[in-house]
Amino acid sequence: MTRKEKIVLIGAGSLQFGVGSVGSILNSDTLQGSNIILHDINASNLELVSQACRDAIEVKNLDFELDATTDRNQALRNATFIINSIEIGPRFKWFELDYQIPRKFGNKQVFGENGGPGGLFHSLRVIPPILEICEDVNKICPNAFFINFSNPMSRICLAIKRKFPSLKFVGLCHEFQDFEHHFSKILETPLKNLKLKAGGLNHFGVLLEVKYIDKNIDAYPDLRKKAPQYLSNLKGYTGDVDLIKYILEKFGYLPYTQDSHYGEYISWAWEKANIEGVRYFYDGYKKAILSMGKILRKTIQRGKGSRLVKPDHERAIPIIEGIITDSNHEEVSVNLPNDDVITNLPRDLVVECPAIVNKNGMQAIKLGEYPKGLAALLRNQASVQDLVVEAIIQKSKEIAFQALLLDPTIDDTSKAEEIFDEMLKLNEEHIILE
Repeated sequence: MTRKEKIVLIGAGSLQFGVGSVGSILNSDTLQGSNIILHDINASNLELVSQACRDAIEVKNLDFELDATTDRNQALRNATFIINSIEIGPRFKWFELDYQIPRKFGNKQVFGENGGPGGLFHSLRVIPPILEICEDVNKICPNAFFINFSNPMSRICLAIKRKFPSLKFVGLCHEFQDFEHHFSKILETPLKNLKLKAGGLNHFGVLLEVKYIDKNIDAYPDLRKKAPQYLSNLKGYTGDVDLIKYILEKFGYLPYTQDSHYGEYISWAWEKANIEGVRYFYDGYKKAILSMGKILRKTIQRGKGSRLVKPDHERAIPIIEGIITDSNHEEVSVNLPNDDVITNLPRDLVVECPAIVNKNGMQAIKLGEYPKGLAALLRNQASVQDLVVEAIIQKSKEIAFQALLLDPTIDDTSKAEEIFDEMLKLNEEHIILE
């Protein structure tokens, strides 16, 4: 008899996340008969997603139950898997304030989502409500497996690890999978002929090993030789290839961060990054997301939402299937606690790494010692994350300011105080520090 799961999508009112995740569940033979629960605090958006997904189940005559609720306790009751993708809205308003306010005071952060002063305030806003969700999970369905898509990924996952050490969780980001095709093009061989191993911190990782499978030899010498010219020749590329090319040339390893994120964690990134490319990426991303949201909304309102409920390319559902079926398959890039996965980084950290999926959840594949120069950069960010998470757990304004002072993009204490005070005032509805 097929095991019946209860899969809860938190933040399902985000139209693309909602219909894409449900589309992947409906496409799964393993999950047939499962109960899908859509949860969001935005009732109107939740109803839109629910309408589209119910129509898809009915049109295809599928064996799934689907419910939607704004009541989190009800949503979590008897849950076996939880997929979280919440954000504090309006999303792009906060993204822009996180970037613009520090810049107004002369700060040189290349972006502001995961690192820099912007990343600090993004963390202070979004991590407390996610910890509240995890607290409810701990009380209502403590055996459920929690999957997080929200950013800042590393800080969110570290906060979960620290606050709820018994909670089974993983953080997922599609960054590595989105970059893989570049390795194939650089080395002029099919991706299936390459054995890849990568890791680090989320949005701050590199390809550690690459081998030609057919020849069973190291492909990194070819990558180091060919990648700089390949990256220089990319046309219409949205993001910052200049910085990742510089990292490859000076540190010997190629980052797999294809947009702007890698530079968020580095003091001198502003001097080497393609700032125009970073802003071009953001502007294009914002335009695409807002445009797609309008299209999805209109399509559902016209009664044609079922056609939107299609599988996405995220890895949450394959991981859920792997846990249920005890697949023992490898996921190439996930975020898990660093229990000596990377031996020269702090153990009390969440790292990005490959992992094996089976009935026990996810077991990180050990990466050993990280390249020393890059490990030094990551250790600085680990210290920042340590203080950010501690400030949130203790609700401490003093520790939060220490985290800002430790950030590598801060080089002026008086300006840091001005940034901190103005950002706290702007965020007073969402951030409570004592």
